[in-house]
Amino acid sequence: MRYASILYYVLSLLAIPATLAAADIPGGHHQAASITSPAASAGVEATVSSGNGAHTSPAPVCAWNGVQVNDPEPFSPLPAYAFKEMPRYPVGPGSIDSDVMRMVRRLSLKEKIGQMMQIEVGQIIDCNGELNRTAVEYWIDEWKVGSFLETPANHGGKYNWYSPKTFGALTDAVQKIALERGAKIPVIWGLDSVRGANYVKGATIFPAGIATAATFNPQFAYDAGRIAAKDTRAAGVHWAFAPVLDLAVNKLWSRTYENFGEDPYLASKMGAASVNGYQGDYKRDRSRVAACMKHFIGYGYPFDGSDRANRHIAAHEMLEYYMPPFKAAIDAGVATAMESYGVVNGEAVTLSNYYLRKLLREQLGFEGMLVTDWGEINSQATMYHTAKDLTQATQLALERTSIDMSMVADDSSFANITLGLVKRGVVSASRLDESVGRILQLKKDLGLFKFPYTDTALASTVGSAQDIETARDAVRESVTLLKNANNVLPLRQSDRVLFVGPTLNSTRYMGGGWNVHWQGPSDAEGDAVYQGFGDTIIKGVQQVTGTVPLYMPGVDIDGAALIDVDKVIAAAKQADKIVIGLGEKTYAENMGNIDSLVLPWQQLNLVYTLASEAKKPIVVVLIEGRPRRLDRIPDVASAIVNAYLPGTYGGLPIAEILYGAVNPSGRLPYSYPATESQASTTIWQSSYVAYNPQWAFGYGLGYSNVTYSNVTLSNDVLATGAPITASVSVTNKGPHAQKESVMLFTHQQYRVGYAPELYRLRAFDKVDLAVGETKHVVFELMAEDLAFWDRDMKRRIEPAPVNVVINPYTQNGIVAEVELVANPDDVIERAVV
Repeated sequence: MRYASILYYVLSLLAIPATLAAADIPGGHHQAASITSPAASAGVEATVSSGNGAHTSPAPVCAWNGVQVNDPEPFSPLPAYAFKEMPRYPVGPGSIDSDVMRMVRRLSLKEKIGQMMQIEVGQIIDCNGELNRTAVEYWIDEWKVGSFLETPANHGGKYNWYSPKTFGALTDAVQKIALERGAKIPVIWGLDSVRGANYVKGATIFPAGIATAATFNPQFAYDAGRIAAKDTRAAGVHWAFAPVLDLAVNKLWSRTYENFGEDPYLASKMGAASVNGYQGDYKRDRSRVAACMKHFIGYGYPFDGSDRANRHIAAHEMLEYYMPPFKAAIDAGVATAMESYGVVNGEAVTLSNYYLRKLLREQLGFEGMLVTDWGEINSQATMYHTAKDLTQATQLALERTSIDMSMVADDSSFANITLGLVKRGVVSASRLDESVGRILQLKKDLGLFKFPYTDTALASTVGSAQDIETARDAVRESVTLLKNANNVLPLRQSDRVLFVGPTLNSTRYMGGGWNVHWQGPSDAEGDAVYQGFGDTIIKGVQQVTGTVPLYMPGVDIDGAALIDVDKVIAAAKQADKIVIGLGEKTYAENMGNIDSLVLPWQQLNLVYTLASEAKKPIVVVLIEGRPRRLDRIPDVASAIVNAYLPGTYGGLPIAEILYGAVNPSGRLPYSYPATESQASTTIWQSSYVAYNPQWAFGYGLGYSNVTYSNVTLSNDVLATGAPITASVSVTNKGPHAQKESVMLFTHQQYRVGYAPELYRLRAFDKVDLAVGETKHVVFELMAEDLAFWDRDMKRRIEPAPVNVVINPYTQNGIVAEVELVANPDDVIERAVV
């Protein structure tokens, strides 16, 4: 949660220049006036202050009104380009090179501490929205800062969306100062490029993580990561704070859309592919970035659904369900990690020796660089009350954990406090060497010592038609058909269709949060901020049908009021079918907190009103970051389509699916709640607990009749060290070609002393089926797959009969049984405690 960013966002909504309010932010200088005092705004000499440091310099004359404008940099991307594929084996961090350690030993104490500090870009933006070189010199000279983060568009920059060339010129200017002053070590720049380079103008914004998971095709996670890396690097940024590997357990959570669903196996496969996409051969390929797995750990199960709320997760369940995606990312070679906000079982993650040293480093073997989330060390004292003051918080973070870099963001407190701790002998210099070694090794691996500046040639590939089509393909495979009574879909070209609803004619609602800005475009910016880099569902319908569709808003996105309802009813009565777009406005983190999953009343009321007045088939299209409760809509609507957050180019693919040019093949990556009490229902909950969500995990329909048969196992006994195969025949009986996600689950009939899960996803594959075609899908299953962590922190197997189930909620009854044989006293793995 970024308090300064929240202020800037609110000011933008109110059209108040951030420069007028920056001085009122407690604790220093943020956003547009990040380093200018009120005196500086008047054009006189100012004292630039941060923490306990001060620097006097001539202040700029403040002539900007604080209203952001479009970046005028010309933009003409290449239609296509060549790229390097992932190397055969993952490339990742390892031991620290000897030349890096020699460099560490040459640094002064203050230079070492500076490498461990990350500052947000608002601290170096002046009151005119331009780079303040004097401020950069101050941070480099005085505090030897080794890293910056974020886009100026979120922190008082003059442009609302920075082109790769403009962004690159800014990062290069900072880099030049860093190489000429202070420790003369290149800085590493970090950015939340979580679904494409969403903060770089014209870059292709991909479907959100939750939508990517719905494809059940890891290739799209890889593609999104690869393209995000290229476009991020084109802006002179070397480090992406992605992928997000939290499990979406409590569906109230505002960050549900950022991750890959509720299932550990699905998230693991998508997460590993995403890491490979971002990084590739990042030690040699300068079009790749360092990935950052986040948020370690347990962030996705906030107690009351609000962002940062405390989590209650048993230690062995943490290892069983929440750890696997991070383990998969580490196995894939992820270069960096970010710890989680808040507390788990009352323990502050940021101060936890267990989570951030024993589990992360010793058990999982992570050798990369670990960064905090925004201001999280200071938050121990200011928010969570887990430390007496900032000094104690900093001391405990350094003593207990393996944190390497503090995203302190807004001041020099970390540097100032750490300097004192080391001088007093409270924290050892060797502890700093450990972290600085990992930081400098990362910079070396990314090539920053040899190639510190932006590769301007990459800018010509940003927003290429090739990338846009890749993103659209991801949407085509993610959109999930949840209901299709009487085959109301696909629409026919001859149908008279009324399109109504706020999400059908909006690019920004398809984009969601982390899209141009942290909270997405403001109401004042609307879709104009995209400058043509995107589409809408209405534009997609026009492209598919060749005619201008009849569209009416009908209701506002907040669901506060119906709009021209009498006219909408009259038009609905003249239509053959009605397509209604519902969903959520843009949000991120705590700004998206909600108390109920149900959609806003007037959105629901629009559907009910048109159903009762027009009595025509209704198709509901959902554009939402989390599964919002639909009240009576599943009974009222003839068809329901979940498009998640498809990204800024989602309009055409959704239109293609509505009109049958594309057969939907997405499957739910979460259990879609029917009631508020089901907010935390998952497919892997204990089997004795009722599981009756609105739609089950893995559910989804297509326009074809696909059947499963002949489930066979290569052996009726499953023993350790002796894998078996499970095969199933999948037939497309038409009338359309179909992409089909085939999922293998297990259900253990009993497990001595521990309730077995309802289902555990063990494998999946997506196959292309022509009309009339049958394919035989084969999976491998090991006894070790069914091992579980017990409360003694031992991973072992309990023998029992096991059901092997294919797509349980789309093809009921496709089951085979195998006898799981093992010695329950044999320990496969012991946790580090």
